[in-house]
Order: sequence, then C-alpha cells, then structure tokens
Amino acid sequence: MAVARDAAEIDLSDLGFWSRPPEARLEAFARLRERGHPAFFRELEMPFVRNGRGYYALTRHADVVEASRTPEVFSSEPASTSIADLPRYMARYFGSMINMDDPRHAGIRRIASRAFTPRVLAKLETDLQASATRIVDGLLRDGPGDFVTDVAARLPVQVICDMMGIPERARPMVYQRTNTILGVGDPEYTSGKDFNRDGITRTGVLYGLLATMAAGYELNHLAMRLARRRRADPGDDLVSALVAANADGETLTDQEIGSFFILLVVAGNETTRNAIAHGLTLFTDNPGQRELLMEDFDARIPGAVEEVVRMATPVIQFRRTVARHHVMNGHHYRKGDKVLLFYNSANRDAEVFEDPDAFDITRSPNPHVGFGGPGPHFCLGANLARREITVMFRELFTRVPGIRAAGRPDPLYSNFINGIKHLPFTF
Repeated sequence: MAVARDAAEIDLSDLGFWSRPPEARLEAFARLRERGHPAFFRELEMPFVRNGRGYYALTRHADVVEASRTPEVFSSEPASTSIADLPRYMARYFGSMINMDDPRHAGIRRIASRAFTPRVLAKLETDLQASATRIVDGLLRDGPGDFVTDVAARLPVQVICDMMGIPERARPMVYQRTNTILGVGDPEYTSGKDFNRDGITRTGVLYGLLATMAAGYELNHLAMRLARRRRADPGDDLVSALVAANADGETLTDQEIGSFFILLVVAGNETTRNAIAHGLTLFTDNPGQRELLMEDFDARIPGAVEEVVRMATPVIQFRRTVARHHVMNGHHYRKGDKVLLFYNSANRDAEVFEDPDAFDITRSPNPHVGFGGPGPHFCLGANLARREITVMFRELFTRVPGIRAAGRPDPLYSNFINGIKHLPFTF
C-alpha cells in the first residue's frame, strides 16, 4: 500500500489507516514527527458517543514525555483510553484509576500497588515458573500451532486470575471477554463482521463498542461478586487484600474493585501477551540477536525485554485533556483540547534512539515509553510484565531452542493496541 508522501496526506482518524502494513504506518508517523508542531485530526463521528472537535497527535518523544510528567495540565479525566468521552453507562465499567487524576488516583493506586511490591512479586516467581513450565510441556507434547493462543496469551491471564483468586471455571470467559475489550472493531472478537477494502468500518466499531460494554459488564460483575464473598470470607488472594485495604482512609468499593479487575486483566494480558508474541517475531527476524542473548541469558535478558517492549509498544496511544492554557515545546494548547500520546511513534524517534528501527538488545540507554511515560500513570504492573516475559523466554529458548515464527503475524485491527491475534510457529 502506498505510503503518504507528506504529513498532509495522513489521517489518523481514518480507520483504513490502521489496516495498513506496519511499515507504512511507521513511515507515516516518521513524517508526522518531522513537522514542527503536533498535527490536528478531526474525530471520527460515531453513533451513541459524544464526539468532540478533534485532537492533537503527540508523536515526538519529547512531547509524550513532557505531557506525561505534567498531569496537572494534561489530565487523564474524563477519559484516557478513548478518544471520545465515555458515556456514563460505559464509564461504570471502565472508569478505573487509569481515567482519574490525583488525589483520587493516588489513593486507589496506593491500595492497588500492594499487589506489585517486591515481596509479592518474589512470592509469585515460583508460580510464574510453574505456569511457564506447564505451557512449554504442552507445546512439546502437542507440537507447533498458534503461538498466541498456545503460548503467549496463556501465561498473563493465568497469573492475573491466580492473583485475584478467580475460579478455574471462569477463566475461559475472562480470556474471551478480554479479547473482546481489546478488539473493538475487529470482527474476530466481536459479532460485527463489517470490513471494507480499507479495513474496519464505523459499523464494525459500533458492534465492537456494544460487545465491549457487554464484556465489561460480565468482568465487572464477576469481580464484584468475588469482592462481596471475600468481605465475608477472606482468603489469600488480591481481592481479599483489596477489600480489606485502607490507605489514608481510602478504601475501594465493590464497583471500584470490579473496574480495577478489568484494568488489571486487560492491561496485564495485553502488555505481556503482545510483547511475547512480538518478541518471537523479532528474534526470528534477527537470529544474531537471539544468539547474542543466549551467549549470556541472565546478563542480557533485562536489556532484551526493554528492547522488545520498545519495538512492540503494545499500547499505541493514550488520551489526555488539557486542563488549562499551556505552552509546551513551542506549541500553544487551549483548555479543553484533547491530545493523544502516541507511544509507538515516540519509541521510534531518531532524536532519542540511534537507528530506531533496528532491534538491538544491547541498546543503552533505552528510555522507551512502552510502559507509558514518566509520571503518576506509569504502568503499575511493569515489573510483573518484565518478569513474565523473562520467565517465558528463558523457558522457551532453553527447552525449545529451535522455536521460531513460521509466518507473518495476524495483526489486531486497532488504533489502541498493537496486538497480534495469531502467529504460526515451528520448532
């Protein structure tokens, strides 16, 4: 597909743009970074959603980092995960701390952060290793297939459900509903099989929104029911800790626990699963980097994980809303303006990363924003994701040394998640 010759030909609100090959999209973002100021795009009009005037696309690393560090100006309220303001009936399920500013955000984050302390993560290490071992046991028993469904997607959902104490019988539903929420507009994960020659259509996205709302309802109520049970009969799981937690007088309601569970299972699934899937493709396409890793796995895997996350950038963008008139890097923003922080573009900024399109596990420094920019909304589960990726690749590359991607990834159609739905592999 033809690449836009200049920034004027690029429209990030065109759903067809997001069905272009990855190389074409990367080239388009490179053109946008060459501009002297952020480009403005009109919002795509959608039924049943309150549409705004449009948004500025922050594509340079410097803009994304500074906006992340200035939450008093670039607010996460009323929504950070959708370009349009969420209707109240959707905010009920997706209105977690990711869509909040301090002080309420800080209060909930203090409580939730207890799930990610070094002591808790150390305790999880044995469970992580056991889960990865079982996954690779199954891979060796059953043979090659789909790397996403057989390997990459299994570990993060299992870990999150273990942490929350989700019953085994409910876990297939959790996995399926997570796919629905991540796959808004992709007909494989929603009931709307609506494509044109350019990709997703507005009708397809509408089907996706309806399916997402239904999925959010199920996940939210699953966690709320569990929270009510744990208030009466506490156990040794994260939900029990959350219902009992009190940080400076702050406690979580059952509704907030439900919304937090959606955030945890969706974010925890998406980041790790897609990083692992993209990682196999990167190591397949760059066998020299894999050889370098295996020469001294323990010493080089931390850098390899950071480089995989930079190259993959599982979350493409988050939204912020300008809280007051402000000048940033020479551009004037007005109160009420929407901006999208394009992490995928920031992570390929040649002003920051030498040879940014090269996969280099020894890259140092590596100030990527694959876990979000610096500031209060930096990914709470980043260290857990790093451990999951490390454990999975150690298990795969030591026990299945011939494993590699056997074809190109089947991408998720999304302007929010850089997802891989399916990836054939062999060994």
